[in-house]
Amino acid sequence: MTLKKTIIALSLALLLTHFAAAQANYEIQVYPGDTVEPNATMVEVHSNFTVDGRKTVQDGELPTHHQLHETLEITHGFNKWFEVGFYVFTSAQPSHGWQWVGDHIRPRVRVPEEWHWPVGVSLSTEFGYARPSFSADTWTWEIRPIVDKKFGPLYLAFNPAIEKSFRGPSADSGYAFSPNVKVSYDLSKAVALGLEYYGSLGPIGNFDPLREQEQQIVPSVDLNLSPKWEVNFGVGVGTTSSTDRLIVKGIIGYRLDKIRFRRRLAATPPPKTP
Repeated sequence: MTLKKTIIALSLALLLTHFAAAQANYEIQVYPGDTVEPNATMVEVHSNFTVDGRKTVQDGELPTHHQLHETLEITHGFNKWFEVGFYVFTSAQPSHGWQWVGDHIRPRVRVPEEWHWPVGVSLSTEFGYARPSFSADTWTWEIRPIVDKKFGPLYLAFNPAIEKSFRGPSADSGYAFSPNVKVSYDLSKAVALGLEYYGSLGPIGNFDPLREQEQQIVPSVDLNLSPKWEVNFGVGVGTTSSTDRLIVKGIIGYRLDKIRFRRRLAATPPPKTP
């Protein structure tokens, strides 16, 4: 292993050791270890509907009950180990109509496959703004280490993460620990059944009481319809009084391959001059 690889590996290991984010109900997803292929772009639409949620205003935030969240995520792969994602969050509610919520940007690096690590490892950091009527903490930063592994038809992913608020009621509370876990099993090449867990435990070193923590279990199904299309669907059940009781979530993703597009253009003969 070269000195450069050693430095990168040690940096990732230190981050994984020290950092572990509350994930709002705009992108309910356990991230895999790989990144988008070089020069390709992944477009995803996250749709989440709160069937049974909070019915009162809290810290200036609108009730979550019967909120529909639609999030556009666009992620571009720049090389074999680096991608950047951008999010546009929106929300619709019967009494408030459809509104823009905020935007986030998320660069991510991964350990290249050529290093032959026994598990997939990557690290994302996400920063952005949300309007105070939808998030009392308006400016936030997240660091999300990602570890995953495939054992034949069995897939495991772990996202220990931290989130820091820079403006809002949690700004002085330090770093919040929010572990996310996914276990799935391939029924076929196209269908996998899974179980996802999302938690928000409170500040590191001083976790919130259990009733104030957010704990959500999500039975899910993944559909790999083609090399370009991916679908995830799940029903989230909150297990504490501070968690929305019932959420239905879906993700539809489509991969745009710019390399092939350029090759097709190059293969097209130029128009003849008259």
